[in-house]
Amino acid sequence: MTALQRILGFESSCDETGVALVEVDGRRPPRLVAQALHSQISMHQAYGGVVPELASRDHVRRVLPLTREVLSQAGLALHDVDLVAYTQGPGLAGALLVGAGVAVSLAAALDVPALPVHHLEGHLLSPFLSADPPEFPFVALLVSGGHTQLMRVDDVGSYEILGETIDDAAGEAFDKSAKLLGLPYPGGPHLARMAEFGNPEAFELPRPLLHSGKPDFSFAGLKTAVLTQVKKIGDSPCEQTKADLAASTQAAIVEVLVKKSLMALKETGLMRLVVAGGVGANAKLREQLNAACTKRGVRVHYPELSLCTDNGAMIAMAAALRVQRGMAQARQDGGFEVRPRWDLSAV
Repeated sequence: MTALQRILGFESSCDETGVALVEVDGRRPPRLVAQALHSQISMHQAYGGVVPELASRDHVRRVLPLTREVLSQAGLALHDVDLVAYTQGPGLAGALLVGAGVAVSLAAALDVPALPVHHLEGHLLSPFLSADPPEFPFVALLVSGGHTQLMRVDDVGSYEILGETIDDAAGEAFDKSAKLLGLPYPGGPHLARMAEFGNPEAFELPRPLLHSGKPDFSFAGLKTAVLTQVKKIGDSPCEQTKADLAASTQAAIVEVLVKKSLMALKETGLMRLVVAGGVGANAKLREQLNAACTKRGVRVHYPELSLCTDNGAMIAMAAALRVQRGMAQARQDGGFEVRPRWDLSAV
């Protein structure tokens, strides 16, 4: 492709409504023009987690105002859009239907193609929006509330799973441990902040599958161990004890993620690591990955902190990279489906 194309991307897989506009032209890196994001965290806090029906209704309220905001930022009108991309899955079915329905309807009204995008591919390719984008091939550590995977990435659409969690994801381990400590939703960031004041060696917690010799993960046993410690310290532990347990929990999760990433790099012989997903914003994880990879001469790439959570920019970027490579399987017949469960390796 050589002509400039403007891609409008929609993300609505869970509890963030994201809209963004990306420009793509020839083989030059796609450029993020504008984006807008609304988080539902404050709405779901009262329930201690995401309520799917409430999430879907809020997406309905937010998606069109956010679209107008993005177009206003870009100084463009709807008729300037050449392609509309949206998250097809995985995610909450009702939430996905909102973004997909709006995107496909808008594409039909504009007489432009609509392109479905895999949510995890969006996360995987989000570092290409950073000031220091990676180059193919690389090992990717994809860590979020619902997914923990190590993948070999040779190009857009060429993904080989090296290892994945057999139970809880790393983000779940953060959030569930935080809930056990009485921290508000979403627990992961609150646990990380509390851990700054704790001793990471105060509690001896398990590192499941750390010495298995395989790059797979398991965090359910760690969650159970945290529950056991919470019961031991009683209903009214001092803040320092809670901080120590938070720090010990974080240390266990980070050690597993770092060592498994190094294992995958050694197995593949690759010297470039990409970290994506919400847990990729964790400061201790970044610190230890950077230190370990620097020793081995491995380059590490992250998305900008603002792009670690779900967002429309990553969906528009994934679509743009597929358009550049002539891989965009867009449709223009007004039909669509969502895929709440969808293996990235099948893309």
